[in-house]
Amino acid sequence: MNILVVDDNSAVLAQINCLLAGRGHHVANAKNGLDGYKKYQEQPFDLLIIDHLMPLMDGVKLLKNISQDEHLIPIIFMTTQGRESMKHLIEQSLCDCILDKPIDDVKFLTLIAQLNKQNTRVASL
Repeated sequence: MNILVVDDNSAVLAQINCLLAGRGHHVANAKNGLDGYKKYQEQPFDLLIIDHLMPLMDGVKLLKNISQDEHLIPIIFMTTQGRESMKHLIEQSLCDCILDKPIDDVKFLTLIAQLNKQNTRVASL
């Protein structure tokens, strides 16, 4: 899968990159929502992993911008604020799941595998 990870925390980026690249996925990174949106527009991705709180454009704004695209792809939204609090900030239809930070490696990889199976674009390649 071709995956875009948008997070301003370099330790989180390193953790996710290690997990995904170690399983054969191609990973692109963006340090904020504005950079993430630009990369999203420049190339096709099979999955987006977006952090909540970032400079220049936060994850909620990025989700709303991406949701205007007619070619929607699976999105994982990450937060340190707790999943329950996010249900009041974002429409559930804008992302496939909300993941609490810090990331549990086993649960994260299980989720990636499930989304990979559901992603019809990847399945057809």
